[in-house]
Amino acid sequence: MAEFDPLQFCMPGVKALHPYEPGKPISELERELGLTGIVKLASNENPLGTSPKALAAMRAALDETALYPDGNAFALKRKLAEHHRIEPNSILVATGSDHILEMVARAFLGQGRSTVISRYGFAVYGIVSQAAGAEIRLAEALPPDHATQPYGHDLAKMAAAITADTRVVFIANPNNPTGTWLGKPELTAFLEKVPADCLVLVDEAYFEFASDFTQDYPDGSALLPRFPNLIVMRTFSKIYGLAGARVGYALAHPKLVEVLNRVRLSFNPNSIGQAGATAALDDQEHLQRTLKLNHAELPKLDAGLKAMGLKTIPSVCNFVTVDMGRPGRPVFQALLRKGVIVRPLDGYGLPNHLRISIGLVEQNLRLLAALKHVLGR
Repeated sequence: MAEFDPLQFCMPGVKALHPYEPGKPISELERELGLTGIVKLASNENPLGTSPKALAAMRAALDETALYPDGNAFALKRKLAEHHRIEPNSILVATGSDHILEMVARAFLGQGRSTVISRYGFAVYGIVSQAAGAEIRLAEALPPDHATQPYGHDLAKMAAAITADTRVVFIANPNNPTGTWLGKPELTAFLEKVPADCLVLVDEAYFEFASDFTQDYPDGSALLPRFPNLIVMRTFSKIYGLAGARVGYALAHPKLVEVLNRVRLSFNPNSIGQAGATAALDDQEHLQRTLKLNHAELPKLDAGLKAMGLKTIPSVCNFVTVDMGRPGRPVFQALLRKGVIVRPLDGYGLPNHLRISIGLVEQNLRLLAALKHVLGR
């Protein structure tokens, strides 16, 4: 009997895919090396944890886990509508931002259609596009020696890559994993060039951090009235500390939300995630504490890396991407043995770079000390 090989009969786009590589979990490193007291600075999570109000709401929601969640997420949508001053029918909620990306690809991409992505853009954009069978048009990023945005999105090249069959353009603002960002004038000018039958998804997962660092950063939701083909995506995984609850949402024209709801899986997000996200929006104290910590620690970590002779990419997020001047994965492996988890970026075409999340003061100091030892500095 021939060996079973499902690759022989899966969809062509899936056959060539490589799975997304997430940040290494603490539990996995504990099993592998028997370490304790591990510091994880790999996945841009909130080092202060989850909002106390969100935790209380999620604990209360445990009493109803025998029941299906509200499939329309009424309470969460109402709270988001108040938060953004937008109508609830312009809001799409889902089990994490990845699910929204998958819905957009399922509804608008396929064979005979193309998508435009910037080099060094978030990996999942390419994964969902390729899985749907679309052609990926990769626009080269700004050069490493660019004065303000090295490795950032080059909107002129992205606009030039759009063709008649392009149905989605993915833009991360600010971008993960580089931390670079686009200003309002350049983003608006780009949107004015995009054909009406091509969607532009602006991923604002790090919106709150960027808004805290620079006044030049635009709020994509303010552009929705002008551009009906615009989708603005946000998440509760970063500043709200709900990465494990998996709640994301998008803001868009009501007709666009209605189309995406046709392919949204039923009963998501789950009831615990909905409760936590709804309560988190009311906990401005926790949000401000997180911003204060990040605003203080990002420049200190950046300076500590530069003091070792390393070159960093300017960031307005809760992470720093650093050029190690040598292959980054061996440095990543050496840091693992010291109980510090960061993120190698060879999968993004940045083999010499590591992405380091901003942690608590003592975590950042431990990272710098471990890195000094690894590099012999």
